[in-house]
Amino acid sequence: MNQTQQHLPRHIAIIMDGNGRWAEKRFMPRLFGHKAGVEALRSVISRCSKLGIEVLTLYAFSTENWNRPVDEVSGLMELLVQFLQKEIAELHGNGIKIRCIGDLSALPERARAEVKKAESLTADNDGLIVNIALNYGGRDELLKAAKGLAAEVSAGVLSEAQIDSEAFEKHLYTSGQPDPDLMIRTSGEQRISNFLLWQLAYAEFYFTEVLWPDFDDKELDKALEIYAKRHRRFGKL
Repeated sequence: MNQTQQHLPRHIAIIMDGNGRWAEKRFMPRLFGHKAGVEALRSVISRCSKLGIEVLTLYAFSTENWNRPVDEVSGLMELLVQFLQKEIAELHGNGIKIRCIGDLSALPERARAEVKKAESLTADNDGLIVNIALNYGGRDELLKAAKGLAAEVSAGVLSEAQIDSEAFEKHLYTSGQPDPDLMIRTSGEQRISNFLLWQLAYAEFYFTEVLWPDFDDKELDKALEIYAKRHRRFGKL
């Protein structure tokens, strides 16, 4: 067993960036890039499953992405539906568990229905957990958690003195899951863009110039090799 296999992250979070630029470089519409990005998504999920990664969280659609052109947003929602319809049988067969995190109430009805079916079908699977962040914002998640705690205190279920990190984390979308050990962002951008603000506190960051449609299992292995060489101190010496 090599160093990479010995030091695999339990949880990988990915900001899948660069679909639009990938398409523009080919003089194609942005949606063409998003379609290509789905192929990369399939490859990375498969690789993580084979490696025995516990959790993979994918930033698919942020709360800010609604500001994009209407046709692009509609196209992204349709791609989500198509991905779940085409891939869910194989994902389920491989023991993968699909969870969607974020405020799903704002999604189109068709997308919500497919998400619900995928989550229901794979709910009892015990393999790789794939969190798909949809209409997700880190600040919104923190506000949601704070309101949840406030409601518990108001109802007398919890006292102010009992509020700690564990109580707070129970109100996060990722409750019960390990925090990300590794956060990957493609396309050369070096920021977290309102993604998992609480959970990424001690994650290792890996930034690559590779655009998301070109990020395959080999690129993932490169990130894992670098991660394996890092010494995580968690504030200690």
